[in-house]
Amino acid sequence: MRNKKTLPVWESVPVTGYGATGKAIAKREGQVIFITGAVPGDVADLRVTKKKKTWAEATAIRIVEKSVDRVDPFCKHFGVCGGCKWQDLSYPKQLEFKQQQVVDNLVRLGGLELPEVTPIIASARTTHYRNKLEYTASAFRWFTSEELASMGDITDRNALGFHVPGGFDKVLQVDECHLQPEPSNSVRNFIRAFAGKQEPGFYDIRKHEGWLRTVMVRTTTTGECMVLIAFGQDHPEAQKALLGAVKAEFPNITSLLWTINPKGNDTIFDLDIKTFHGKDHIVEELKDEGFANLKFRIGAKSFFQTNPEQTQRMYEVTRELAGLTGTEKVYDLYCGAGSISLFLARHCAEVIGAELVPEAIADAKKNAELNGISNVKFEAGDLKDLLNADFIARHGKPDVLITDPPRAGMHEDVVARIRELAPARIVYVSCNPATQARDLALLKDMYLVTHVQPIDMFPHTYHVENVVRLERI
Repeated sequence: MRNKKTLPVWESVPVTGYGATGKAIAKREGQVIFITGAVPGDVADLRVTKKKKTWAEATAIRIVEKSVDRVDPFCKHFGVCGGCKWQDLSYPKQLEFKQQQVVDNLVRLGGLELPEVTPIIASARTTHYRNKLEYTASAFRWFTSEELASMGDITDRNALGFHVPGGFDKVLQVDECHLQPEPSNSVRNFIRAFAGKQEPGFYDIRKHEGWLRTVMVRTTTTGECMVLIAFGQDHPEAQKALLGAVKAEFPNITSLLWTINPKGNDTIFDLDIKTFHGKDHIVEELKDEGFANLKFRIGAKSFFQTNPEQTQRMYEVTRELAGLTGTEKVYDLYCGAGSISLFLARHCAEVIGAELVPEAIADAKKNAELNGISNVKFEAGDLKDLLNADFIARHGKPDVLITDPPRAGMHEDVVARIRELAPARIVYVSCNPATQARDLALLKDMYLVTHVQPIDMFPHTYHVENVVRLERI
């Protein structure tokens, strides 16, 4: 058998920036190196893990010189957990790199001419900013090398936490997470402790057997809280005992739900969700200038932006860039549960929302009714097929078009429909500047980019939102 080629250690390599996936980058002898465990400005010794002709991957095994922008991570799970990978970089520097990522994508990938890009809007909170977390249970937790070296005999193999990157069956026990406000940590730790004493036990991810499977916690800025516990098998008495204990320990939970999930994956969208205590939903609020607060009903399967304070700011930016005077007909593409549609509705003549997922459209209609808003219409369907001549005949052509697609961006047929509609203004809200740049390149012969506003929704990650206004030439 041929021996594997030994990969080298490169010493004292200057780290210069970040790549598209959030890994640090350096250059050496014509190769681009993608680095785990370093930040720009570091000088590091690198152990190469993969080597190709023009690029390599490496792990920093020693920081020879620390970057002036390096900070101490605040989470004990940093470096093992898959989240918050930029904790070791100062927040102002994170914002600088995110802003540059937006500009690079729009200019290099999209070939766009840009106005002066407005400074990125920082997140008001850099910890405890999320309103939703999903935890995975495992009967065979993942132990770090440090844990194995210090803990002696293993007496507790249960985990309720997050997947380790690169392993579907590797679940890290999370003692404290800094992403979501209380009662998230307390609920997770209580459920782990209580369920660990129960007979059915935790789920075996490899065998797809076992009982306690996942826990979802949702919170709102108004103080409401939802907890959904998914079980891999039905054990009625054990479920009643666990749910009853959670209710007693956390009386302020407003929606305590459960479900049985015997499938090969953790998705809940095709499952029957049952209510053990309280309501089957929680209600979030957004401020609507000059009007009563907008209320949004959020069920277990509903989508809602996960950073509520930044969501408020992003929707305000979207409305400002739409330039509404009260007379416009607005199309809201990929409208989800109607949050942007309703945020605009009181400021224009009419909003037409379109979305692929029928359940999201059902939520949108409920949210319109909840807020007493009648100048909105919603339709479900694949947008590349839905936006046809009949759709336009029913609703008329828009003066302003809002689009907020998923990370994959818009289908090219949807872009073609937008070209046919030719609204005076387009506001493109994106969670992926690369696909946004690709889509905007298909419109640049008809539209000018007149405003670019990056927004940080996810501190300590490389992800960035971006809102662009286009005006017809």
